Amino acid sequence: MKYIVCEKPGEFLLQEKEAPIRKEGEALLQINKVGICGTDLHAYAGNQAFFTYPRILGHELASEVLEIGENERGIKAGDKVVVMPYVSCGECIACRNGKTNCCTNITVLGVHGDGGMQEQITVPADILLPANNLSNDEMAIVEPLAIGAHSIRRADIKPGEIVAVVGCGPIGIGIMKLAQIAGAKVIAIDMNEQRLEYAKEKIGVDYIVKAGENAVNEVSEITNGDLCTAVFDASGNKYALESCPDYMSHGGRFVLVGLSKGELTYTHPKVHAKEMTLMCSRNATTEDFEHVISVLNQFPTESFITHNVPFTEMIENFDSWLKPETGVMKATVNFN
Repeated sequence: MKYIVCEKPGEFLLQEKEAPIRKEGEALLQINKVGICGTDLHAYAGNQAFFTYPRILGHELASEVLEIGENERGIKAGDKVVVMPYVSCGECIACRNGKTNCCTNITVLGVHGDGGMQEQITVPADILLPANNLSNDEMAIVEPLAIGAHSIRRADIKPGEIVAVVGCGPIGIGIMKLAQIAGAKVIAIDMNEQRLEYAKEKIGVDYIVKAGENAVNEVSEITNGDLCTAVFDASGNKYALESCPDYMSHGGRFVLVGLSKGELTYTHPKVHAKEMTLMCSRNATTEDFEHVISVLNQFPTESFITHNVPFTEMIENFDSWLKPETGVMKATVNFN
């Protein structure tokens, strides 16, 4: 079978190897489509933390079951499935407390181990969810939306809240729509005017604000001086992460979804006065995936996937997906 491997930063290779053989407790999958996420882009660029090469990327997967044994979810050969790409140990303190998304020994497909950028793959059967009602496009975007769903659940968003989401990339866009579904009003904040327009026109956010010197004043005007009861960073940008508490109301929550590799600095009296709740949101759980699958018909999948190529053309196109001027929101690769 064919597969694509990131041999080292800046270099992909299209190669062939023997198809995998399923072991007890595993499922053999045919990969139909792979979504390209920020992790893949950073790995290719050589700035992904805790990453080793060579690595087969890909964890946003649309797949079909070729072989599987008996399983709790009743999945059988021929079923379409969504892959939850986080393999947890089941034994650590996080797992024992139901927080498998931040397992101390977590292995993420395409990051810590090889992922789905190959025609077939074997995975633990218990990380599969049935998805016969979804298209390949829909299946390929469940995982990034589940990350957003987890952050919404972490923040315990209530109907009527006004929330700010900083960063109109794929994760931020997902947070915005899921916040709306939860009943919140959404302010989208970004430097990229094209992505702000997408948030307004396709997601239907209530307000858009261009990041910069006047952004806090604009958010204050929108909220009649209250600011936002919850602020989500989906940018991973150091400046944005350090600025987010300025958009937050007294008694508010700040949720870090984007990841920065460096240190962050906050003025303690400033955040203490607001009694800020700071929380990080990592990966997602089964509950988050199931929620996304149940509401996916409310998400504009067609406009969200802006670029799509066969796997034989991925290598020649990948560099362009690193460039904002190409208008990439979500790129996908077809394997079948």
